[in-house]
Amino acid sequence: MGVDLGDLVEGDEVTLQELGDEDIAIDAMNVLYQFLSIIRQRDGTPLKDSSGNITSHLSGLFYRNIGLLENDIRPVYVFDGKAPDLKEKESAKRKKKREEAREEWKKLKQEGKISEAYSKATQSSKLTGDMVKESKELLEAMGIPTVQAPSEGEAQAAYMTSEEFSSQVYAVGSQDWDCLLFGAEKMVKNLTQRKTRKTSGGGKKDISTKVIRLESVLENLNISHEKLVWMGILVGTDFNPKGVHGIGPKTGLKLVKKYDNFEELLDDEKVDWDSENSPHVIRDFFMDPPVENKDYEVGDIDKEQIKKILVDEHEFSEDRIESGIKDLEEALESRQSGLNSFM
Repeated sequence: MGVDLGDLVEGDEVTLQELGDEDIAIDAMNVLYQFLSIIRQRDGTPLKDSSGNITSHLSGLFYRNIGLLENDIRPVYVFDGKAPDLKEKESAKRKKKREEAREEWKKLKQEGKISEAYSKATQSSKLTGDMVKESKELLEAMGIPTVQAPSEGEAQAAYMTSEEFSSQVYAVGSQDWDCLLFGAEKMVKNLTQRKTRKTSGGGKKDISTKVIRLESVLENLNISHEKLVWMGILVGTDFNPKGVHGIGPKTGLKLVKKYDNFEELLDDEKVDWDSENSPHVIRDFFMDPPVENKDYEVGDIDKEQIKKILVDEHEFSEDRIESGIKDLEEALESRQSGLNSFM
């Protein structure tokens, strides 16, 4: 979800190796939904254990983070806190859409329309409180730090890239452009070793890891950060997903350049506001969201806890998890050896 600036913003392609030795604040909810959406069987069925518990998110977290650590990238997962009233108003609509997509998926699967079923399945992903809890437990067992945001995780992650934050965080790892509206100095899209990704239609598309710098975005668009927020509001954010009817990124950019006052922008004849949320409240939340300056620490690997979560509780292959733990240990040992060589 969130504003889509893809038509206007070009990032710089990088390899994971070029991001080595950097702390990256990852929007945890964004990534977990991504895993639930794409880690599925051909007909759209998510990975499950024999009890019917979904395990797609755990598989994604375990193997994705081993890959990051092998490239000396230091992930920090930032989890949502209390949802703002702005988002609560959209929750019921999103829940209804997920339920409708789930019913359509079941119907299409029964009819043998596999590619169409997969598309609907990706729209039906539901992240539960238990999934979030066990995700935090797995990350902790892997020695990967987590941060609990007071409100929006994306806002906290963006704040962690600022000079005001106590630790040095290079960028926000997210697929959601909204982190730029929250003021992230840099964002990294497609933080993965994979070169292709499944589409909602069951096909594949090429992907590459990209770094997007807020300063460059504002310079190229020739607008201020506040006007970027205005444009996001017109196009659609997590707090008004539909945006303003008929306004895409290009039209939105023209409109925000035309006005120097938010009220005048809203009075434009093209801006027919129909969201339940006030545009002023949305603007103010992006410009000054609840965030906290709290540090985080890298932990130690707890091999037994990893196996308890993945093998004992969710029936992952013990041999594969043992192999993964070995890769995890080697990645951390390699990094420590590299640090010691400079001491």
